[in-house]
Amino acid sequence: MKINRTWVTNALDGQNMRAYLSRPEAAGDKSLPTIIVIQEIWGVDEHIQDMADRFATAGYQALAPDLYSLGETPSSLTAERIQAVKRFLDTMPPEGWANPEVRDQHIDRLPQPQAGNVRETLGRLFSKRDPQPFISQLKEWVDWAAGHGEAIGTIGYCMGGRLSFLLAAHDHRPKAAVCNYGDAPSEEEMAHIEVPVYGFYGGTDHRITDQVPAVAESMKKLGKTYQYAIYPNAGHAFFNDSRVSYHVDAARDAWAKTLAFFDDLLG
Repeated sequence: MKINRTWVTNALDGQNMRAYLSRPEAAGDKSLPTIIVIQEIWGVDEHIQDMADRFATAGYQALAPDLYSLGETPSSLTAERIQAVKRFLDTMPPEGWANPEVRDQHIDRLPQPQAGNVRETLGRLFSKRDPQPFISQLKEWVDWAAGHGEAIGTIGYCMGGRLSFLLAAHDHRPKAAVCNYGDAPSEEEMAHIEVPVYGFYGGTDHRITDQVPAVAESMKKLGKTYQYAIYPNAGHAFFNDSRVSYHVDAARDAWAKTLAFFDDLLG
């Protein structure tokens, strides 16, 4: 299928930001449901652009906001610096990616200035962030989607999975939300969710997945619609086929379930 790919701009508080837009060429100017594809910590890289393209081949308009583009992208978060960090992390076991002590041991083996650049970028990527500025950006992109399409759904991966789940508590215009291996909102925030949420998790990704039964119980207690799938042999980022964490069986099943979920609620 031929895909039309472009970058579109929007603004928040007088500052520009951008998003990757993908549509099936054969749809022409026809109004389509929009899937907002929310990035991992790596930004709107080739994997996230590819995920948007996959939704376009399924008949949707897909919009992937670059959450690092508001105003001016910091030098430590440029595509080149992030790509260098991904290459570095692929030399480590995935279970060590989020462990600062293990990462530092591996960084210390690198020559300078590579070690300094990797350490700085990792510090920015893995630092504890207030998600609300990202939610503000995403709400502006929901505004954009509401004026350029039909029903809206959201999906995110890792950091984006958390944001997809959290956005459902802050903006009631999307009709469906998918969280791939992301943390859940607090129970107080869950109380404001009005749309169905579907979560997909790797069984060996214990930091996140071990919380899922309690998340399900909280959502049930609050009267919310939440379903989830856990893939026992998959880890974190099992959907990312550009990383060593990719798990083909989990990704195939989660993709089929995701499309069915969106088709049912946005179709």
